[in-house]
Amino acid sequence: MERQERQSTYTATATIDEQGVLTGWSEGARRLLGYDSPAVVGRPATALLAADGGPARRMLAGRQRWSGIVPLRHRDGRLLELGVLAHRRTSATGVSDWLVVSAVPARARPPRGEPLEEWTFLQSPFPLAIFDAELRLVRANHRMERALALPESTMRGLGLPHIVPGAASEEADRSMRRALDSGEAQETRVRLGPELDRGIVLTPLKDAGGTVRAVCLSTRPPVAPDSPGAPESAGAPEWAGAPGESGARAGTAADQARAAQELGEVTVPRLADVIVVDLLDAPPTEAEDSAPLPGPVVLRRAALRAVPDEARPGPGAGVGETVVCPPDSPPAQCLAAGRPLLYDTVDPIVTEWAALDPGAAWLRASATRSLLAVPLLAEGSLLGVALFGRLRERQAFGPEDLRQAEEFTARAAAGIRQARDRSGARTTTVALQRSLLPHTLPDQAALEVASRYLPTATRAGVGGDWFDVIPLSGARVALVVGDVVGHGIRASATMGRLRTAVRTLADVDLPADELLTHLDDLVLRLAADESSADPAGDTAGGIGTTCLYAVYDPVSRRCTLARAGHPPPALVTPDSEVRFLDVPAGPPLGLGGLPFEAVETDLPEGTLLALYTDGLFEAREHDIDEALDKMFAALGRPARSLEAVCDHVLAALVSHRPDDDIALLVARTRALHEDQVATWELADDPATVAHARRLTEEQLSAWGLPDAAFTTELMVSELVTNAIRYGRPPIRLRLIHHDSTLICEVYDASGTTPHMRRARIFDEGGRGLLLVAQLAERWGTRHDRVGKTVWAEQSVPAATG
Repeated sequence: MERQERQSTYTATATIDEQGVLTGWSEGARRLLGYDSPAVVGRPATALLAADGGPARRMLAGRQRWSGIVPLRHRDGRLLELGVLAHRRTSATGVSDWLVVSAVPARARPPRGEPLEEWTFLQSPFPLAIFDAELRLVRANHRMERALALPESTMRGLGLPHIVPGAASEEADRSMRRALDSGEAQETRVRLGPELDRGIVLTPLKDAGGTVRAVCLSTRPPVAPDSPGAPESAGAPEWAGAPGESGARAGTAADQARAAQELGEVTVPRLADVIVVDLLDAPPTEAEDSAPLPGPVVLRRAALRAVPDEARPGPGAGVGETVVCPPDSPPAQCLAAGRPLLYDTVDPIVTEWAALDPGAAWLRASATRSLLAVPLLAEGSLLGVALFGRLRERQAFGPEDLRQAEEFTARAAAGIRQARDRSGARTTTVALQRSLLPHTLPDQAALEVASRYLPTATRAGVGGDWFDVIPLSGARVALVVGDVVGHGIRASATMGRLRTAVRTLADVDLPADELLTHLDDLVLRLAADESSADPAGDTAGGIGTTCLYAVYDPVSRRCTLARAGHPPPALVTPDSEVRFLDVPAGPPLGLGGLPFEAVETDLPEGTLLALYTDGLFEAREHDIDEALDKMFAALGRPARSLEAVCDHVLAALVSHRPDDDIALLVARTRALHEDQVATWELADDPATVAHARRLTEEQLSAWGLPDAAFTTELMVSELVTNAIRYGRPPIRLRLIHHDSTLICEVYDASGTTPHMRRARIFDEGGRGLLLVAQLAERWGTRHDRVGKTVWAEQSVPAATG
């Protein structure tokens, strides 16, 4: 009880259920924010935020852990920006909640050491962490940061049970308390993570007077079975008493190669002096015979590990290279038999194989005396073979060694099988997502565009990030970037549906805010459909799906933008000023009933726009200010092309495979100048149709397009006639010519949409729009805030003269 009270004095903790309601509130939380437990428990956690809670809920969606800076409101009204660490917990009954912790700043921090001591601590190859007398973390070296996947700045001030919640950390915490109280080092075999699985050593750190001031947590170094410090247990090495622990490590790798390599790390030199793991490129399916067909067996080397300075594998097949084993070689025999086989290297079958096969060069070079071949079997599927060798100085493999090798190999095979299954599912998801993303960006005159897409490196699979470039009428272009919450095939499929919807809505020239409103309704319907089909599954989009939609007009050089919970775009002006565009945030898609607001801004020619998804910053989520500075510096850096700008941004912000998908879209504005655009105000009089035809003919002659005059005059005549007959003044005719495209536009103040109909034989009218549709490559109607524009687009030959 004393320990709990002391910890709560320095750590603020809270628990939040899946509905976002506070269910627990510690004394440390009361001291930090000023609220008593009865005042907050039972209320939405977002009530404590000093900003909109939507982004916070999005940050937690689909995650098991999150850390970052959160703006909170103290009871007295003060704004506190606190670093928090949130863990998702699931009970044995399947109920999930969130444990949220924040360290109250300590009064003093232990001084740093001399430079040499500091370098030793930071660059140690072993994970090291120092906890003070209250068992709060004060230092962690780079290896410990990597082992726990958290930076020191996030862990500082927190106890181990709050950094890595679970029974293992609580046991380690008790051992640290014993080290503090007794002044003696403590050891425990608890497993805190993949790189902290050999057990940990807790060393009390004493000052010059002998008083214990802190505890250092480090891992137990690996001990060879024949070393002087190796423990004894009935004549067997320590590792042999717990094969399950080490074997589990061999089966938990994220990919096949790593699983094979970890098998070598676990068994060399404990079980063997050298190990080779060769995998089948295409393992037989359950419907096929698990034994390979007669003839040479083609394998790929996944791991090769030997005891240093004792067994040096010579030249031959290396890791990643193909190995062809003759039918009578030990690997081929082992695979055919489907069981372990034991050989002496003086056996003729082994000596002939070692002498002729380049894949057995390691056997000749290592002077191996005893060879053990074990098949890699998982769920009845034959994946490959593991070859264990012992040098002449050690005893040959015996029955106990065979049992240990089978157990280790079986666990490694399970890990390789899981990695292959994940790889297959990920490949399918990535292929689906890439098929839904634009393969090439369209040619258009308004923007120069470049893009990048980086899929996540996590096991959850690729997410639902997407981008698009959509040519619109009047030479305008729409840029869109979106992010569907979640990962996997469902997120990718939902992304594809939303991208298709955006293209459809953009094709009818909806304003940006109206487009997001329609998209919001679609996400709601998708979520409802998913919930009815799978009540226990994730919704199709759910809260957290975001989108940014921008439309740029190269004639007016104005850009209209609206966003739904998405990060704002960055802008670089022609004079190199870098800033964010002030676009109203809007709620994420899927909330329903909330409005979106569009903003319009002038963009000079040569302005750079950068649209992105939040995965770009999550690689540096613990220091968002630093990330913003780096992005601004990368965008403002001189570059020969937009492709180089994309490379600069990713190089500055992404140092490893991202934990979330990243979509980046960079565009530089162009402009259509007066010599490419002609506009006339027309009188509301049928006689003005002939005048419009004459103006069109003169302008096309000036542009060097006489061959396009007849077709264009027909379209102008029909569009102007419709505007006069069915519309309202003012009436405006505009011609736009860029590259090989000619656009005719007729505006009038009526909001009535024209419809094409098929005239009967004796009808005098009804053929105007049908004629326009036949002559133009594309045509349509664009509604403005007041009035409409009917447009027709055609391709024209190169200008003459």
